Amino acid sequence: MKVKIFTSVLAGCLFLTGCSNIKNIQDLTYIVAIGMDYDQETKQYTAYIQGLNFANVAKQEGGRPAEAIPIFIASATGETLNLAVSKLYSKSEPPLFFGHVITLVLSKSIVTHRFNDVIKEVGRNRSLRTTLRVLTTDENIEEVFNIKGLFNYPAVYTVIFKRSDSELFQDELKPINLMNFLREYNEPMGTAKLPTVKIDTDTWQADKNYPVLYFDGFAIFQHQKYKKSFSFKDSLYINWLSGKNVSLIQKVDDEGELAAVVKFAAPKMKIKYADGTDTPKVTIELSVRADLLEKLKDLPLERLTKLIEEDIKTKMKAIYATGIENKADVLNAGKRWFREHPQKYQELVTHSDFYLDESSLKDVKVNVQIFHFNSYKYSPDNSGTYK
Repeated sequence: MKVKIFTSVLAGCLFLTGCSNIKNIQDLTYIVAIGMDYDQETKQYTAYIQGLNFANVAKQEGGRPAEAIPIFIASATGETLNLAVSKLYSKSEPPLFFGHVITLVLSKSIVTHRFNDVIKEVGRNRSLRTTLRVLTTDENIEEVFNIKGLFNYPAVYTVIFKRSDSELFQDELKPINLMNFLREYNEPMGTAKLPTVKIDTDTWQADKNYPVLYFDGFAIFQHQKYKKSFSFKDSLYINWLSGKNVSLIQKVDDEGELAAVVKFAAPKMKIKYADGTDTPKVTIELSVRADLLEKLKDLPLERLTKLIEEDIKTKMKAIYATGIENKADVLNAGKRWFREHPQKYQELVTHSDFYLDESSLKDVKVNVQIFHFNSYKYSPDNSGTYK
């Protein structure tokens, strides 16, 4: 009987040895961000990686380290991205682990010269998750990776690691993950957008200027080609029109004077197509809920609402026109038309290099309703209008 018990225990121990190869958390270098650059003259790629090691977490047992932990960044060059990254393995101990990469940063040179090749290679790489955030930058990638969060928080608290699915955005641009970007990038109609990250050195100060990262605009792609980088102001409007849970604070001018400051909630946009046309003829209808934050000039409510509606309409038309100049459908005005008229679309692209022109946008209709007045008094006067 004792022999049987001993044999059973021994067999159990042998089965448990399969877990002996599992590494402790402090025995790996976790890569959280990858940066990619391309030199057009040398035809060489440069790969940057930003690593974290959790040795301090295991040793401190919840206590905070007395000294700030530096940001670890490695880089290497090669004829391809895989060759560049492969050079980093032999010079990294603890070994590299790419299973938790959160962010991919692409240089402007990649975007303008090698974007299609790079994004396809990233998309088929099994080591990278399709949920990683993708963005581009004009800055030096090594400098971007060296920026910490406010109050000396680790780099993972900067905007390049910001979540896009559960955080409320106001007057800022929304990040995008690889899966959603590729879905828009491969569509025959409509645009795909990547946020552009910049370094700001003037806004925050401690003992000296404290650099922070922020999204400065969108890089716009159409038909799997880079078209244009939009400014922060225009990108913010595009983001507001197309995003959920995105609010926007805007000023209202009356005859060149600041009249009010309002806050827009996420709008409801409808795109309607004219019947019996061989090309998209579009009317955009926009419904907006607004809050009055500040009133600097006494205006009737009807006049204030009209000014807001005209301002939104003017900005939308200007953004649409900028897109047309660069052959980009930034408002996604023709996206549904392609699905409803696939044969007409095929005929259209056969005879034209772009499916929209200035006459494609027939009208923009905007309806604004102010729901909250922030304690400002609006009461009917003798004429029945509101002041």
